[in-house]
Amino acid sequence: MKGKDLKPHIGIFGRRNYGKSSLINLLAAQDVAIVSEHAGTTTDPVKKSIEIFGIGPVIMVDTAGIDDSGDLGDKRVERTRQVLPTLDAAILVIAHNQFHDEELELITQLNLFEVPYLILHQKSDLEILHADTLDKIRLNTEAPVLETNTIDLSMRDRIIEVLKQIVPTTAFVKPQLLAGLIIPKDVVLLVTPIDLAAPEGRMILPQVMTLRDVLDNDGICVTVKDTELEDFLKTGIRPALVVTDSQAFEYVSKVVPHDVPLTGFSVVFARMKGDFDAYLAGTPKLSELKDGDKILMLESCTHQLTCDDIGRVKLPNWIKKFSGKNIEFDFISGIAPLPTDLGQYALIIQCGGCMVTRKQVVNRIKLASFQNVPVTNYGLAIAYLNGIFDRITEPFRNIKTTPNP
Repeated sequence: MKGKDLKPHIGIFGRRNYGKSSLINLLAAQDVAIVSEHAGTTTDPVKKSIEIFGIGPVIMVDTAGIDDSGDLGDKRVERTRQVLPTLDAAILVIAHNQFHDEELELITQLNLFEVPYLILHQKSDLEILHADTLDKIRLNTEAPVLETNTIDLSMRDRIIEVLKQIVPTTAFVKPQLLAGLIIPKDVVLLVTPIDLAAPEGRMILPQVMTLRDVLDNDGICVTVKDTELEDFLKTGIRPALVVTDSQAFEYVSKVVPHDVPLTGFSVVFARMKGDFDAYLAGTPKLSELKDGDKILMLESCTHQLTCDDIGRVKLPNWIKKFSGKNIEFDFISGIAPLPTDLGQYALIIQCGGCMVTRKQVVNRIKLASFQNVPVTNYGLAIAYLNGIFDRITEPFRNIKTTPNP
């Protein structure tokens, strides 16, 4: 998973040979997608990184035709549907006044995942949008409708203006991680252990983003390893907030005075990237586990595994020790599709989600909530297992759970 995937994702959907790839080229003002007169040129969802004025860098997701057929075609359509939970917005391309079951099914799915969208009647130079087609559209959706063709470059600005209206600002405006927690000149202490799982020669993204957020809020940021934490506290400088790696919760919570607010990088990200209220409600399930229960671990990135891996090794072992039960674990990396039957799991544990968008995390959590499966987050789970769940969540309980952009 690359950093570019943190950009807003806009999906392009429609039947085969309706000009989806041409539309991406129009928006990008360059040939970034393959265009062919042959239907079915685009087989699997393809990501294209482009810049849209007024929104900024985005990922356009070019998909296979929603009317594809046959065994292979059905698989392509399924791959297209799997993209839906990852999107911040979508464009449904129609043409030749075709608006039938395939389009209605897609709209149902877009609404299910709360993906805002607009409808483009493409190839209007060949056939204009009929009034009865527009009436049928209006019976099923209030989405904006535009009539366009790929040779009319003036349409680019109209499409972008509508996109700017429907893409949520939370998708491209950077939220403040510590909004409501600190004020200018506050000293914020970041505790960043360096172990075998730490990347060589750099800090992980949550640590870097938290450090930057302290500076953006005119705070004073101090960063130490856990091995130097006690030395810093002996200076007499009292931090307004301590943020630590969740793997060091047990030690840091003992060393940092109880009247100093304490939280974790993954907790900060849980508030920004996920459904924090759902995490708070689901975490106590760790005390109710039974023999034979299954837990699904969601890692939103792919990385080389080590003996110290938090999601694959440490956290499962801590849960087994805490519960004293025989627990089974399944693992999913990246944004691969979730199992259809999530009801088989007693709990789902999501990572911090630093390498994916908030929409991608929230929609995964939503799939769990549809089947009444409790969810939590790595950091919140680790805090609970260490008996400091209330302490590390207390700083957020008196402010909005989702930080404002």
